[in-house]
Amino acid sequence: MNTNIRYMAKHQRGVAVVLAMGIAALAAIAATAMMLSQNIWARQSELSINRMQAQQVAKAGADWARAVLSDDRRISNVDHLGEPWALRLPAMTVENGKLAGYIEDQQGRYNLNNLVKNGQINPLQFTHFQHLLSILGLPVSLAGALADWLDADGELQPRGGAEDAYYLALATPYLAANRPLTDISELALVSGFDDEVRARLAPHVTALPRFTPVNVNTASAEVLAAVVSGLSLSEARSVVGQRDRSYARDSSDFRRMLPRDAQFADEDIAVSSEYFMARIRAIIGSSEANGTVLLARQGAGWPTIVWLQIL
Repeated sequence: MNTNIRYMAKHQRGVAVVLAMGIAALAAIAATAMMLSQNIWARQSELSINRMQAQQVAKAGADWARAVLSDDRRISNVDHLGEPWALRLPAMTVENGKLAGYIEDQQGRYNLNNLVKNGQINPLQFTHFQHLLSILGLPVSLAGALADWLDADGELQPRGGAEDAYYLALATPYLAANRPLTDISELALVSGFDDEVRARLAPHVTALPRFTPVNVNTASAEVLAAVVSGLSLSEARSVVGQRDRSYARDSSDFRRMLPRDAQFADEDIAVSSEYFMARIRAIIGSSEANGTVLLARQGAGWPTIVWLQIL
């Protein structure tokens, strides 16, 4: 009898020890889980804070670009690639991170919104864009598709045109915009402007809110050849070489760089610019923010922000 009692007592003590060990293990697991959860929360909170800080630093980078362009206007009314604004901002150390950026003259590119004036196609600009497409080895019929996308009417261009009927027949239907582009990324919606076409065009075109002349001091040879009648691409490259050694201070300077038979409309060219794009990269900790801002510089003071995107 006593033996049974001693056995049962010993057995109960063993069960108690096992239970105690199990409870301790569960407590340890729970504590580990809580610590892990807290660590994850703390990490997520840190990433969130770093992300917000990176976005704020990127916005501050936009103000850096505005200050640079404002100072440039006070110094000179001529814009060229030898000026401080055209230099890339080296990575600068900021608290817990870095900031880098650069500014691009958007009037060194062909403004696609020049194609339409008051809702109607501008014949001279339409010809310029066709010429640019041809120089880039792209179908000139793309000019008709873009003109229909921008103009206010529903009439098809005779070559390459696409209006509402075309877009409504797509798997995901939509209407032609019938308004100016805000950004060249919108070209993805236009008939014929596939990834390859957009990549080929990207270095040479822009979308600005009003008609703009091409700045001959910053334009590519392809854009110069497109807007200057009688100027071949090889001749345009020669002009770019001359310009990089000595920029044009006015239209007369530029005319002296051209072959005798080359001609341009006064409204098509300029030696200064009002629209610039700043691209900013901010890194805080392990978080990164990339900002793109379109700036309009008119008169004295800081340029205004046309639009700002922070990703």
